Amino acid sequence: MSEQRKGLMTGAVPDGYRAGFAILVGRPNAGKSTLTNAMVGQKVAITSNKPQTTRHTIRGILHRDDAQLVLVDTPGLHRPRTLLGQRLNDLVAATLSEVDAIGFCLPANEAVGPGDRFIAQQLALLGRKPVIAVVTKADLVSREALAEQLLAVAALGREVLGDDGFRDIVPVSAKDGFQVATLEDVLISHMPSSPPLYPDGELTDEPEAVMVAELIREAALEGVRDELPHSLAVVVEEILPREGRSEDNPLLDVRVHLFVERPSQKAIIIGKGGSRLKEVGTRARKGIEALLGTKVYLDLHVKVAKDWQRDPKQLGRLGF
Repeated sequence: MSEQRKGLMTGAVPDGYRAGFAILVGRPNAGKSTLTNAMVGQKVAITSNKPQTTRHTIRGILHRDDAQLVLVDTPGLHRPRTLLGQRLNDLVAATLSEVDAIGFCLPANEAVGPGDRFIAQQLALLGRKPVIAVVTKADLVSREALAEQLLAVAALGREVLGDDGFRDIVPVSAKDGFQVATLEDVLISHMPSSPPLYPDGELTDEPEAVMVAELIREAALEGVRDELPHSLAVVVEEILPREGRSEDNPLLDVRVHLFVERPSQKAIIIGKGGSRLKEVGTRARKGIEALLGTKVYLDLHVKVAKDWQRDPKQLGRLGF
């Protein structure tokens, strides 16, 4: 992120304009990616009801007349059981040190527990960096239950962060938009005075190949068994224009490898007679064509990389 700071855009900036980075952290499946998409106003992060869907930091950019807020969606913080899990935690820790404010996401429909306390303790080590508690999924509980959760979250803040606790506590629902704009205002209030960090209209700084891989992984995770999400990695090998196509009718060939850890998982992804892999391609293609602005031909291959989550060399090859 220091690179963005160094390369500040120049030009007329209104008095009082703010720009900076806010990170969203929380347990796996706390609603961080859905909230990022709601605030940016367009899909920049994949979502799933499977925990630990996010595998790397994703920056979504919110543009306003008075501010630019760069939202950093991160993998869920957890006690790691694999080398992959440790590397994801390390990624979050490194990102925390560089942002201007932290949004700590806690679901309204789940009791505050040891996982939340663990994350709060990690945030307490950062000193005076502003931490805003974001109580997500407010649409899933009654008013009474939401009020009880807000009290529990406030108590957690005082217990771990000291008498002052969290700077703010904001209940939100990304699904119906409840208080999303309020959260934007709160986060922006903690941003420094600064010119914009990104050009107007740019919604993410993710490379296209990474976004394509994420869309395919999201499609592949739809409806699969609980153990598979952690074992699935997607690598885009190449994106090339199809030779012989006219400028009026372009086509991109997108060659992709999906890696799993066991042959049984490969069979799940492919499905009977390749039916499920075909569904994955059909589901992902719509998002990819919208992203790239042209028709694509998806060439999907499933490979077994035994125990890749625990193998440093294979993790490196797969981009972790």
